[in-house]
Amino acid sequence: MDLKIERPQLSAEQSRLLQRVLAVACLLLAGWFAWCGWQLHQDSSRREGLQAARDSVAQAVQNTLGGEYKRMAAQLAKTDVRAALAAGDFATAGTRLAEGWPEAREARVFAPSLQDAYAVLTAEGARSGGYGRLAALEAAIAQNRPVAWIVGDAATRRLEMAAPVHGDGRLVAVAAVQLPLDPIRNAIEQAAVADDTYLALRQGSLSVVERGDSGLDSGAEALAVRIPDSEWRVAAAVPDVAGGPFGLDGPRCFMLAGVLLLMAVLANYADKFARRRKPAEGEEEEPASEQTLAESLQQAPAPPPTPTQQVSVIDNDARTPTAQVAIDRGIFRAYDIRGIVGQSLDAGIAELVGHAIGSLMHEQGHDDIVVGRDGRLSGPELSEGLIAGLRKAGRNVIDIGLAPTPLTYFGAYHLRAGSCVSVTGSHNPPDYNGFKIVVGGETLSGDAITDLYARIAEDRLHTAPAPGRLEQRDINDDYVERVASDVQIERPLKVVVDAGNGVAGELGPRVLEAIGAEVTPLYCEIDGTFPNHHPDPSEPHNLADLIKMVDRLEADLGIAFDGDGDRLGVVTREGQNIFPDRLLMLFAADVLERNPGAVVIFDVKCTGRLPGHILRHGGSPLMWKTGHSLIKSKMRETDAELAGEMSGHFFFKERWYGFDDGIYAAARLLEILAMHPDGPSQALAELPDGVSTAEIKVEAPEGNPHAFVDAFREQAHFEGARLSTIDGLRVDWPDGWGLVRASNTTPVLVLRFDADNKAALNRIQAAFRTQLLALKPDLKLPF
Repeated sequence: MDLKIERPQLSAEQSRLLQRVLAVACLLLAGWFAWCGWQLHQDSSRREGLQAARDSVAQAVQNTLGGEYKRMAAQLAKTDVRAALAAGDFATAGTRLAEGWPEAREARVFAPSLQDAYAVLTAEGARSGGYGRLAALEAAIAQNRPVAWIVGDAATRRLEMAAPVHGDGRLVAVAAVQLPLDPIRNAIEQAAVADDTYLALRQGSLSVVERGDSGLDSGAEALAVRIPDSEWRVAAAVPDVAGGPFGLDGPRCFMLAGVLLLMAVLANYADKFARRRKPAEGEEEEPASEQTLAESLQQAPAPPPTPTQQVSVIDNDARTPTAQVAIDRGIFRAYDIRGIVGQSLDAGIAELVGHAIGSLMHEQGHDDIVVGRDGRLSGPELSEGLIAGLRKAGRNVIDIGLAPTPLTYFGAYHLRAGSCVSVTGSHNPPDYNGFKIVVGGETLSGDAITDLYARIAEDRLHTAPAPGRLEQRDINDDYVERVASDVQIERPLKVVVDAGNGVAGELGPRVLEAIGAEVTPLYCEIDGTFPNHHPDPSEPHNLADLIKMVDRLEADLGIAFDGDGDRLGVVTREGQNIFPDRLLMLFAADVLERNPGAVVIFDVKCTGRLPGHILRHGGSPLMWKTGHSLIKSKMRETDAELAGEMSGHFFFKERWYGFDDGIYAAARLLEILAMHPDGPSQALAELPDGVSTAEIKVEAPEGNPHAFVDAFREQAHFEGARLSTIDGLRVDWPDGWGLVRASNTTPVLVLRFDADNKAALNRIQAAFRTQLLALKPDLKLPF
């Protein structure tokens, strides 16, 4: 028995209607792709025009500076100036320096000690150039070349030039002169800058001259170029235009629009082509339809109604959060979210965390977020769960894949997202992982972190009608280019980089090579099991292999990164571990040369010699709580240019974005050390030093360090000392200090001691030991 299966056939009328609907769809898509292509073409033209203007301005300013440098050299070479210098008559030398130089004002010559310059500052203040003149004089000595600096307020800005003067192969004086800023200003003001773009001449964080839309200033560093032989940059920005659909560029959008337009034509006339063929035997030809396309669409049957989704309603008042949510509240820490994979953290919990973050973003009106992950084995799974939760809340995710935490932070700026999450366990053991979170430019900490748990527990989660977009991007090259455009070292340095098999192992060496260093990698293969040593440079024993390698290769320096690349460790050729608080002294002196009076923040674990060092270099020291998110919040509050922690986090706002970045900090360190005439080891040895311990970690009684520290603050008594309770208890004597605080990431007490000499250190440790054991006699102290 033959079975004949009859399939339903579309009538000719239905077929023609379907073809015309397809034609309309193709036509609409063609128009959309053509519009996107035009937008991308306009953006490309605007960007190219601005970059041309930027480069033209940089060249013009460089030429102007070069001319002034030559004029300065010619004036200093005059016979009467050299004669006055030979006689030690610096006042006459300054007078002769300005003669024949109509634009010159306030020309003076100082002894290399600059004592007279500081005296002038005290007597005349800002009228003589103030700290700006001192910064230029100090820079001219340090860099052994002429330098230019912009001084004064917005109404009286002028150009301060300083140059070292040599005689018989030694530095005999430093000359300074003030010049009008007009030639520099004119280079910017005469540039062809469209009203919807932005161009600015910048010195440090100061925008000296701006053109165009100032609303774009926050993102202008992405297109900034440094002006050679100066401390200036030309920053530029264009309006943010979203990338083409499916990652297509302008020409491909136009090409696809043409293909769709052709498809629309073919679909619209397909029935006419079909009617021209001869009907088969026994087949009746359908009568031709005289309907227009619009009439056909009007007669199209209405689509069937979409069934209503059934949603169960939960009574929030009757719900017990712990019964509804299987999530450990303890993973929500002071600075981030962190737990043990397979115990308190898995992909399901990551999805809930992502959903909570996305809900917070929805409330604050943020749509886009960057996600990166470190090299831990659990990273891909947790990242996938996190992204699923973010998209469930309707957020658009840009996944940058394997990325040091600073690269993820950079992505939030570079890609104009403003929000990001780094999936990282930082320096913790391999079975740990977690999330560092930034929403709308603010790093979440404290109550903002615990509120994410409350959202999950109370089911205050926003579910969008449609999931957000997901896009994969690789921004490694953009980061390398951005750092290299800001930092280039004056002479090559031989550096060994130990990444501890962390995620900075690939990007860190690339950046340092791009700025001019000769890099030898050590344990830079990314391996989430950390087979060689723990990726924590704050523990001295983790630096042992780096010290050996630096010694064997006779390298200038050893650089160590932690597991996610946001912390920095440094060792010298002599095997000395340079603690981060001493590195902060070096960074502060450098930043304050260009930003006199700037606030520099340090945490309670830093040396007592740091505040005086900052003050001597014209800065404003501020001690604050330990924790990267707490430090960043304080930086925003105080508009600080620089901050650092004893753990190795460094935060540069000057020339950078203000987040903690071990890789960029390493680049800035090499920039400073490469300028020292006697080499990196000598530059680091010149920093004020005393006797100090590394961080001492002690297991907290009952696993609750905060309760113990609270009790210790109440009970402890230290005679003749000043007590600070900003974070734990810090006790300062005239010759040293001690600290005990609760770790916010692990159940331990963190102690540190610092003094002028060994005897004072022993005395301070003994005083702490007595007080600690009085509270807990069986506390195991290693000192």
